[in-house]
Order: sequence, then C-alpha cells, then structure tokens
Amino acid sequence: MMTLRQLEYLVTVVDTGSFTKAAELLHVTQPALSHQIRALERSAGSPLLERLPRNIRLTPAGRAMIPHARAALADATRAQCAARQVAGLEVGELQIATLYSITLGVLPTALRRWRQSYPEVGIRLFEHRHTDELVTAMYAGQADLAIGPEPTDWPGTLHPLGSEDFVVVLASDDPAAVGDTVDLADLASRSWVHYATSHGLSDVLDSACAQAGFEPLIAVRTEQTAAAPALAAAGLGPALVPANILSPSFDGHILRPEPPVTRQLTAYTRGVPDPLATAFIEVLS
Repeated sequence: MMTLRQLEYLVTVVDTGSFTKAAELLHVTQPALSHQIRALERSAGSPLLERLPRNIRLTPAGRAMIPHARAALADATRAQCAARQVAGLEVGELQIATLYSITLGVLPTALRRWRQSYPEVGIRLFEHRHTDELVTAMYAGQADLAIGPEPTDWPGTLHPLGSEDFVVVLASDDPAAVGDTVDLADLASRSWVHYATSHGLSDVLDSACAQAGFEPLIAVRTEQTAAAPALAAAGLGPALVPANILSPSFDGHILRPEPPVTRQLTAYTRGVPDPLATAFIEVLS
C-alpha cells in the first residue's frame, strides 16, 4: 500500500529531475530512495518513472498520479496545521491561489479587512498568469481557496463574487480621450497595449475586440498587469484593464466601454471550505 512518504519521494524526484538531488534534499540514501520508488510502482501496478541517462521522465501512469500525489501531500500539510492550531502550537495560515490581476485589484481591500478581523492568521498567496494555470493548481491541492473566473465543470464548491468591470485607458492627450464612454469599434484602427499570450487578460482583450468586430493591432505586449495602464498613459495605445487596479491619482484618461466589458469572479474550494476559507469568502462578499 502506498504511503505519503513514498508520494513525497516521487514528487521530489520529479521536481528535482534527479534521484541523486532528491536523495540529498530528503536526507536519505539513493538506494533507499530507489527502493521506495520501486515499492510505490508495485503498488501502482505500473512504472511511474522512465530512467534516462541524464534525467528522469514521467510515464503516462506517472503523469496521471503526480497531481494526486501533490494534492495528497498538500492535504496532509493542512491537516497537520489544523491539528497544531487546535493544540495551540501555531497561529493559522490561509492559502489563497489567484491571478496576478486579482492580487492587484480585488485583494488589497479584502486583505486589509481580513487583517483587521484576523490579525494572527497569515495569508500565503499563490499567483498565476492564466485561469487554466489557476484551476490546474487547485486540482493539485495547492491552496485552501481560489479566487478567479468561474472554472468549467468544477467538482468542488463555488461561491459567486459578482462581476469585475474593465475600462479603456488612454493618454490624457490622446485624440480619443474625450468623454466617459467609448465603443471599442471606434478604436479598431488603433494599435493596442496588449498582454503576453500566456496572460489571462490577453483572452479578455481579444474576446472584447472580437465582440466589437475586429482583431486588435498590437503596439506592445506586456507580462505585467500593472504595466498596461502605465504604457497606455504614456501614449503607446489604448489598454483594456480591470477598473479596480487603477488608483484615484492615475493620470491617464479612463473610458467605460459601451457595451460594458466584465468578467464574473468566483471563490472556489476543492471540497467544503474550512472555517478560515469560509471567513475569507465572507470578507470578499
């Protein structure tokens, strides 16, 4: 029967890419590590690792097992933490997985309220570029709670948080910087401040422009959510950004798209949320 220690050994071998490095990190001998991996493979009924001359590679069975191994280890860590909290040995920690843009926009206000109500409970953030990465991380048990766009066919618990509004940012002296609203179709000929293709907001901009009947021309792509409004305000082109990431002192021109561009946000957990996750969802709501 497979054990948590064997799963830990498997994950460490995969993460380091080497039995030698994994053995050093785990403070065990390499023969002992190899023995435990072989025992795990016997329990699984199939080889999990392909031993190559210079590295290792997961077999199909190994690729199927590794996310469950990571989830089991994460659950064990949280179980230990919960028991230690009850015993009064340590204060709590809430682990939150989210997107970079949400860390910038939605979370600061929520985290300030959380700190006021739960000053001894720490927060650990895991930030991702794209919703797909976030969902994959949650399936692997990375965090207690995820905050992001609603995942498709999520098997756990979902808590709708409402919609997030997007605005168009322009330089203050841009000819289109007039009034409070804009039809995105009126900006079809412009070159945009876009996001890297691996960034989730790249999909948001492409979708909004497609609904307006055009594909955006690109002046520059950025990996950083916070860089987009700064580049737009500097005159590189319009940018579509979450309204909540802009400070009151922002010196660019802000236009609300007509029709509005929004995305629905959700808090979700792999199972029934624990008391800390439930409390944070209440702070968000």
